[in-house]
Amino acid sequence: MKKVFGLLTAVGLMTAPLAHASTVTVSGSTSVAHVMEVLAENYQNSTNTNVEVQSTGSSAGIRAAKDGTSMIGMSSRNVKDSELNSDTKEIVIARDGIAAAVNKANPVKNLTQEQISKIYRGEIKNWSEVGGEARPIVVVTRENGSGTRGAFEEIMKLQRTINGHKVSAISPTAQVGNGNGMIKTIVTNNPYAIGYISLGSVDDSLRAIDVNGVAATEANIAAGDYQIARPFIVLIDKNAPDNANNFVEYILSENGQSIVANEGYIRIK
Repeated sequence: MKKVFGLLTAVGLMTAPLAHASTVTVSGSTSVAHVMEVLAENYQNSTNTNVEVQSTGSSAGIRAAKDGTSMIGMSSRNVKDSELNSDTKEIVIARDGIAAAVNKANPVKNLTQEQISKIYRGEIKNWSEVGGEARPIVVVTRENGSGTRGAFEEIMKLQRTINGHKVSAISPTAQVGNGNGMIKTIVTNNPYAIGYISLGSVDDSLRAIDVNGVAATEANIAAGDYQIARPFIVLIDKNAPDNANNFVEYILSENGQSIVANEGYIRIK
């Protein structure tokens, strides 16, 4: 998904060099893109600088920042040393919770982290095992390469090592949704589904359940009480053009951080 803020034509996208003075290119995490699009729109209104935001997933965004196909990359998971080079800077711009979300008709209000992990491993298969109806659990996960999935697997210990490589321990029978929007659609339309999405994407169409008796709220994340949380990171080359650096400075400014908070994320300043 691509959103372009300002008068940026398709021809301009194909012919303009990456460091075009009027365009800042940003790509990566679909979760970070949710707030980045708002930041970009506000930045353009105040500076007349075009900002192009592409939702390509965290892994793709990290690669784009590393190889220079985007000025700024976005990641909603921790970045591995092997994914960076010596010229790439990581900057945390916000923190976000990952909500375990269920259909509003589901009577289950609370799960432990262990129960959620067992559900995703396929060890708990029926809602009756966790206080719900006697119905099979429909497990919904994000696609491979998703930063939300990577963070969720790391926090929930849903990884196993095979031949020295970490692989997902999520059940292969889980349904896969590309992006927070698809996960929300599946869970909203299936009373027996469970998925995980960025806390900033939670709305009235579904319900975030408590984890270990703690509600998924901004205050609980800031206090460290809600444990399923991760950083929102931007990556930028040390030699990036001024317009890219200026946009990052705006994100970290009081105005930028106010937008972060208004969009339901945890400001870092």
